[in-house]
Amino acid sequence: MISFYKTVDNRIVSLEEPVSGCWISCINPTEKEFSYLTEMLDFEEDFIRAALDSEESSRIEKENDQVLVVIDYPSVNDMENTDATIQYTTMPMAFITHKEYVLTVCLEENTFITELENNRIKGIQTPLKTQFILKVLLAIAKRYLVYLRQIDRISLRTEKTLHKSMKNKELIQLLGLEKSLVYFSTSLKSNESTITKILRGKYVKLYEEDEELLEDVLIEVQQAIEMSNIYTNILSGTMDAFASIISNNLNIVMKVLTSLTIVMAVPNIVFGFYGMNVSGIPFSQVWWAPVLVTAVFCIIVAIILYRKNLFK
Repeated sequence: MISFYKTVDNRIVSLEEPVSGCWISCINPTEKEFSYLTEMLDFEEDFIRAALDSEESSRIEKENDQVLVVIDYPSVNDMENTDATIQYTTMPMAFITHKEYVLTVCLEENTFITELENNRIKGIQTPLKTQFILKVLLAIAKRYLVYLRQIDRISLRTEKTLHKSMKNKELIQLLGLEKSLVYFSTSLKSNESTITKILRGKYVKLYEEDEELLEDVLIEVQQAIEMSNIYTNILSGTMDAFASIISNNLNIVMKVLTSLTIVMAVPNIVFGFYGMNVSGIPFSQVWWAPVLVTAVFCIIVAIILYRKNLFK
């Protein structure tokens, strides 16, 4: 799907066809749309294909008068409609600057495209291509921070649940959050490298206000990297602690079951003796003797095991 937008009176408005200074939004293009972008609008074919690879890492590249900036943005999976255990992940989005247009290419609809279309990102000027990219990058960096705080709250809530009940569901959720943090950390480090290259001014010309905006983006990304590392370490330690707790609980259960097995084995031993066809066993002619002996031995064994804390 291809859409055209331009800033008019400080607001993003939709257009029917591209004009100079507009923003072109391309989401999972068809072959016909792909040909239109490359043949009619003269965008680099390799640049467009870069964003259509879900495994593409963040990078910046320049070819002739066009610049490609690939950035990983955070995404939330719909856990109700999927069997996936990973709630948060990252996806690539490409910005391609043309002498007349700025093009964004991504595989699926995302919140940043929606926010741009609905004028929720303030100060967007589509003719200012570099500033347009930097403000979207700032919004992406801030969204990383929002999702990282959400991950922290979810992990704390799950940890409280695990204190009451050791279930696989909560452990799998923690494992999914840990994987999400790995994705975030990897993507943020790639984004930081790309932003640092932009800051050098080798690929795009930066004005003073652009440099200040880019420094704000870099600060937000570095803060997100630090938070991601902290939460990863905390979650990793929590998973190890709960693994030890689960193992300890299993040992306790096995200890109690073993103690009960020992107590339950006493009647078998006693009745086994009285069931032998031999003479000389005390009180063998009294019917209640095996019951009494069994009860006495069971009580003695139970008291010994209890004093050794084998029932706790």
